[in-house]
Amino acid sequence: MTPLKTLLVDDEESALEGLYLRLQLFPDVEVIGQASSVDHAIELCKQQVPDLIFLDIEMPGKSGFELLQQFQPENYPAVIFITAYHQYAIKAFEVRALDYLLKPVKQSRLQEALERARENAGSKQAALDSAKMLSESESANSAIPGYSVSQDKLVIRDGVGAVKLVPFEEVYWIDAAGDYMCVHTNNETHVMRERMKNLVSIVPDYFQRIHKSTMVNIRHIKQLDPLRNSEFHVHLSNNKVLKASRTFSKNLKGPVV
Repeated sequence: MTPLKTLLVDDEESALEGLYLRLQLFPDVEVIGQASSVDHAIELCKQQVPDLIFLDIEMPGKSGFELLQQFQPENYPAVIFITAYHQYAIKAFEVRALDYLLKPVKQSRLQEALERARENAGSKQAALDSAKMLSESESANSAIPGYSVSQDKLVIRDGVGAVKLVPFEEVYWIDAAGDYMCVHTNNETHVMRERMKNLVSIVPDYFQRIHKSTMVNIRHIKQLDPLRNSEFHVHLSNNKVLKASRTFSKNLKGPVV
């Protein structure tokens, strides 16, 4: 795997040094910078966008959350918070943090967080590769649609001409990535060229939008946790956690609410 370009952000010099030394034990982690403030981190990110940020929360001037506001969705990094304060945990996962580590961090928890970062990077790269192949294939075969619907299945043609029949019931959630949709089953992700507004009209009625870029199969929802402002964390049966925005939370009806 390509090394994870990693940025360390903490206002405590000893914390930065200690984390840097511990990360040297992992050959797939490349520390590209260390910052003791959010402003310094912003400057470093302008030079090179990291794949992963180890981020403190309470720092002089600006908090770690303010750093994340600088990123656009297409270059949003994986984030692992490292902090001495437990009260920010809910907010951390609202901004899609991979993990939340309390100081002092045990080595076993650091390894676990890095494993999540590797899985996240692998999934992102696989989706990008599939989207690129699909785009190239469609350019060469523009008359052939990238997908269709056959009764209760989604028929997806990948970038090399193979056809996958994906039963709608096996789909856990679908999210948007620009002009493409990522269709997630329990253990696979399929990529097809389409926009959310068009896909909504062809999926079965047990799919509900929970965000402008996400729809979920409500048959796979096992729990809803209310957040602030009428939002929810949506827990699926495969332990994936998604966020339902305030605008679309009303779509979650029936016994799952």
